[in-house]
Amino acid sequence: MVNIKVQQVISTLLSRNVIPAEPASFKKLSGGTVSELYLLHVNNLEFALKFNEPDVTGPEALFLNTYGMQRVLPKLLFVDPSQTYMVYSFMNGSTGHEGSRKKEVLKRLVEELINNYVKVAADPGWGWLDSPSSSWQAFLRNETSAARRGIGSLLGEDDHRLIADLVEKLEPAGASYLLHGDCGYHNFIFDEKKLTGVIDPAPVIGVPLYDLVYAFFSEPEDLTKETFDYVLHWLKEKPAEIYGQVLVGLYLRMALCNRHHPEDLPAYMKAWSEWVASTGNPKED
Repeated sequence: MVNIKVQQVISTLLSRNVIPAEPASFKKLSGGTVSELYLLHVNNLEFALKFNEPDVTGPEALFLNTYGMQRVLPKLLFVDPSQTYMVYSFMNGSTGHEGSRKKEVLKRLVEELINNYVKVAADPGWGWLDSPSSSWQAFLRNETSAARRGIGSLLGEDDHRLIADLVEKLEPAGASYLLHGDCGYHNFIFDEKKLTGVIDPAPVIGVPLYDLVYAFFSEPEDLTKETFDYVLHWLKEKPAEIYGQVLVGLYLRMALCNRHHPEDLPAYMKAWSEWVASTGNPKED
């Protein structure tokens, strides 16, 4: 069956010289719940065509435009003025990371992406680019409030109170940065067990540590402080309060895990106990 929508986009791409020739073929790839993703084969080149809502496409395109020189990101080639679709270079590889070493994956992530984040004005707000909050604390309050409902009785009241207290201490004293925002293993591309690409940003205005913590807890293996501290060593921009953000990040991850990957919960529950004990934030008796 001919996909009229894709054929119309291909005509536009040809007229604007975004692609050099008519694609020999295209196929739909698995994407998100809202987005549609197609792989276009043009001569010996491969292009990704992604359809989404404008409030998603706009921030994603802004992120890719801002960091267009970073080799771990796809190269943005075209954004339709309606912001309903965009075209970028297709990144070969797989999201399968079996056999990769977490320390080396995250060290490369820090060196190739996070350390290259740029400062931005926080005037529009903090947090999600498409729905900003008034401050970093306000963003974290919103996120942890939603997470509390997702975690429920998995943690005790003193655990929930610990996170609420930590959030109040996490207002950054320095600059705000444009972050990936969904910087997890599910958006990492691997080739021969090495990290080669990072895709699908959901941009956040915040502190670089946020993306590192998100990445660290995005898969349940090797959640130790020793591994995190090894990777933290390579992070250029370190805020005054580090381990509070780590515990908040773990808390947010536990809520997502409880909803989408309950089989991983034992690893995160174990990590929670160890991290609370090791960072000097013991639970109240």
